[in-house]
Amino acid sequence: MVAKSFDRGKPCGIIERVIDEIFVDIADFFSQPNAYRSVLILFACIVGAYILSKFLADFIIKIAQAVSVRSDVESNEERFIRLRQVETYLSVAVAVVRAAVVAVAAYVAWILLSPAANSGAAAIGASAFFIVFAGQTLGMLLRDITAGAIMIVEQWFHVGDFVKIEPFIDVSGVVERLTLRSTKLRSLSGEVVWVHNQQIQAVHVTPRGVRTMAVDVFVRDKDKGLKVLKELAKAIPSGPTMIARPLKVNKPEEWGGGLWRITVVGQTAPGREWLIEKFFVNAIKEVDSTVRNKMNRTFIYEPIARYADPVADMKFKRAVRANKNN
Repeated sequence: MVAKSFDRGKPCGIIERVIDEIFVDIADFFSQPNAYRSVLILFACIVGAYILSKFLADFIIKIAQAVSVRSDVESNEERFIRLRQVETYLSVAVAVVRAAVVAVAAYVAWILLSPAANSGAAAIGASAFFIVFAGQTLGMLLRDITAGAIMIVEQWFHVGDFVKIEPFIDVSGVVERLTLRSTKLRSLSGEVVWVHNQQIQAVHVTPRGVRTMAVDVFVRDKDKGLKVLKELAKAIPSGPTMIARPLKVNKPEEWGGGLWRITVVGQTAPGREWLIEKFFVNAIKEVDSTVRNKMNRTFIYEPIARYADPVADMKFKRAVRANKNN
């Protein structure tokens, strides 16, 4: 090699010297008798690890898809939750299997390429290298894995749940994939969002992926009120990302003073509550928009929109203990 003079004070000279030394090391490696054999062994380990990990991952994914289909049609709540847990564990297993295959392949390659790896000096060198590499490079990865393991053990959420991630303002969606390192979400707009597990400080989980809302109206003519509400309910678009189920108009409840209360209940995808609390409520208001005499209106008072989750009602009934004597 032609010798070159470098100015150690100049960054360009240092970079050129490092590149030059790298090429020298590569040339020395291939000048050894078993260099090409070592390269073939390394290449075979990489290809074998990729093929094996892909095969195992695809097999687990197919099982997870079968479990997903079964959970979507499951009506029993307890079995539904168990199937979601199994789907979550299978999602984690995909990443674990891939990492395990790569680790085994790396170990085999190390043994084949370094026969003296069993010696004490080689073991100490490998340990020192791992400590430095783990401390500088794997620190972030290890924090992700720790956070992911805690969330999985404590069952914060499962694959298929609709979640909102804190501390981010607009990071929400359906959990498509959960691993020890990261969480993959699909937002209502169709965007794919990846979040490092260590960045997740809190999670808002929407049960069954829908939010239940109700609208209360008061009428004097219950038959007329029912007819109008049923016609308005048909105008609300339904679908997985809109009204999950058609609005249900409950039977009128006598309220006293010649008034009847009619409650309309519907379930929307998270973020689509405006279809009920704004669109549907405004449609009710427009029915009597031209009627000046209050006694001639179909709906006596303005409609009241509220959340109506049955589980939340039961929990708050226990939490809110009003004194009947006051």
